[in-house]
Amino acid sequence: MKWYCIHTKPKKEPYVQKYLHQELELATYYPQLSRKRVIRRVKKTVLEPLFPRYLFCRLELATSYRAVTYARDVLGVVSSGDVPIEVPDHTVEQLQSWIERYAESIELALKPKQGDRVKITEGPMQGLEAIFLSDPSQNERIALLLDLMNSQARVQIRRDQVEPIKS
Repeated sequence: MKWYCIHTKPKKEPYVQKYLHQELELATYYPQLSRKRVIRRVKKTVLEPLFPRYLFCRLELATSYRAVTYARDVLGVVSSGDVPIEVPDHTVEQLQSWIERYAESIELALKPKQGDRVKITEGPMQGLEAIFLSDPSQNERIALLLDLMNSQARVQIRRDQVEPIKS
């Protein structure tokens, strides 16, 4: 049996992991890290996936591939063309060791600099891109410059509602 990376629908990783583990009796690994978030104006620590929409599963292609790829909320096995890509055992072991050792000390957080482009990921402006202006209060809100209908608007938004755009 080899490790493979399973691509899931958004926010369905826990359900897929549970199904693969309990129903198909396959070994799975779903790496997660703690993140501080503001939920209903209360700061909470929540677990979020290290690789959103992906998890690892140990399976035998000949016997389990079809059951895995047709499982609810699974988009497929990560492949190169039609050939599923094996994830080496040592890669998964290193990842597990790294998460166990450093998960408490790592915080997933946006640390943009002035002028960086960001994408709004939640709320009524979801999907829009903006320029990071400043962090006026050094807390949960940041200032952005939006380009809307040929004019620019300065807005403030929660820090956890944006993510950096990689150049």
